[in-house]
Amino acid sequence: MKQTVYDILKGKFLIADDAMKNWRMLLFLSFLAIVMIASSHNAESKVHEIAHLNDEVRELRTQFVDGKTELMRLKMESSIIKKMTQEGLKRPTTPPQKIIVKN
Repeated sequence: MKQTVYDILKGKFLIADDAMKNWRMLLFLSFLAIVMIASSHNAESKVHEIAHLNDEVRELRTQFVDGKTELMRLKMESSIIKKMTQEGLKRPTTPPQKIIVKN
């Protein structure tokens, strides 16, 4: 048992007569390790991209709400009246009259 452990540590299984099957297994395991590392790297980069896009969505949603609030404030009758008085326009004192056209 002790001798086999030393043989493995020294690498004698790679230079023995039946070493070809050992080399095939090592190459296969190396290939699998490279594929696994590439796959985890790809998944991690996608996680970072998703986090970045979530931050961007949150920022755009905040801008949308701010713009909607500003629009509602500008559409209020009191703000329109205030801006028109600054331009020199006044509210009419008489209500508008309906014009009826007969054919």
